[in-house]
Amino acid sequence: MWPIWLQLSSDMKRDQGVSAYIFVTLAYWAFMLSDGALRMLVLLHFHTLGYSPVQLAYLFVFYEVAGIVTNLAAGWIAARFGLNVTLYAGLSLQIVALLALAQLDVTWAIGASVLYVMVVQGLSGVAKDLAKMSAKSAVKLLAPKTGGGLFRWVALLTGSKNAVKGFGFLLGALLLAQFGFTSVVYAMALVLAIILALLLFALPTGLSQKKKDAKFKDVFSKNANVNWLSFSRVFLFGARDVWFVVAIPIYFYAVLSDGSLGANKSAFFMIGTFMAVWIILYGAVQARAPKLLKAAQRGESALVSDAFKWIALLSVLPAALALWLFLDENPNQWLTTTLIVGLLAFGALFATCSALHSYLILSFTEKDRVTLDVGFYYMANASGRLLGTLLSGVTYQIGGLWLCLATSSAMLVLSAQGARKLRSDL
Repeated sequence: MWPIWLQLSSDMKRDQGVSAYIFVTLAYWAFMLSDGALRMLVLLHFHTLGYSPVQLAYLFVFYEVAGIVTNLAAGWIAARFGLNVTLYAGLSLQIVALLALAQLDVTWAIGASVLYVMVVQGLSGVAKDLAKMSAKSAVKLLAPKTGGGLFRWVALLTGSKNAVKGFGFLLGALLLAQFGFTSVVYAMALVLAIILALLLFALPTGLSQKKKDAKFKDVFSKNANVNWLSFSRVFLFGARDVWFVVAIPIYFYAVLSDGSLGANKSAFFMIGTFMAVWIILYGAVQARAPKLLKAAQRGESALVSDAFKWIALLSVLPAALALWLFLDENPNQWLTTTLIVGLLAFGALFATCSALHSYLILSFTEKDRVTLDVGFYYMANASGRLLGTLLSGVTYQIGGLWLCLATSSAMLVLSAQGARKLRSDL
């Protein structure tokens, strides 16, 4: 994280207003650490209780549905009342969700437990997207205006956020193995409460201008680039989550555990490590995307064209992995190693595509519409995650990991077609 702070300090010398963004970033980091840990806690805890892949997918359905609704509403709320309100609300709701999840009783029937966790995860999804929209919108308002500052700040925020979330995956798996589900959930709620209290005192008021006349219908953009980029985003993130959310943790648990239904601590650690490394690598590549793409020298027209090229390239990788798994169904060390390397390579390519998208949405929007367009764009992001989450459980239960990866490749082809429609002259 240290190079990020060096970059922030350099930019602050030119724009003291950026200091406000540091507080936003710190809050976003704290939130995403808890979000990553919570995802791993829920997935592994309920898998060891005997939940099926489809039941596990159901646990996250409301989380993603809430994201769709929240992003539409959050952009409008922020436009009317300011980004401070949505940021505080996001942290507060996550604390409430954690406290509610700690009340879960393992003696409840599976149906009641699934429904309860779905609702609580839905509340957490509202919280996550309020915080995300607030932080991403602040980039447009506070990033340096010259020297490729917008792309650099988007990449730094998104990359560092995902690195922190990766640590959250590992932390969640480790703490679950050592201390148990309820104790860890309470501890995370306490840490977030402390962060929120500090933020209330430290964060300047008025991050964004308020538009009291903003109407909810204004959320829907008339900009063709915003709409096509959002379409592409749906299938880009669906292509990741179709194997990432449910399929790969369960697959690795089956390969690495001793076969018992109860908790296997060594498998927890190895799965958590892989998920953490994947997300951290993803974040690291995102942070370097402007340099990788030579954004400062090539201009926006070239970057718009890159959106299609990189997704098209990415679509080949899951197709190749799916074919290998289909032809060699018996797990072995060589296959597992190849799968790990292939999925890490997927993460690196996916990170470049994602960082480019995050820059383009801010480049395409205008300042007076930033919260509205960013909200709409992340509504599309949540829609893709919902689609991928549902398909992750269903396709894994029907055909196994190979079918999840084949579906991922098909979704990337659709994403590439949306990116092909983008124009730099609009």
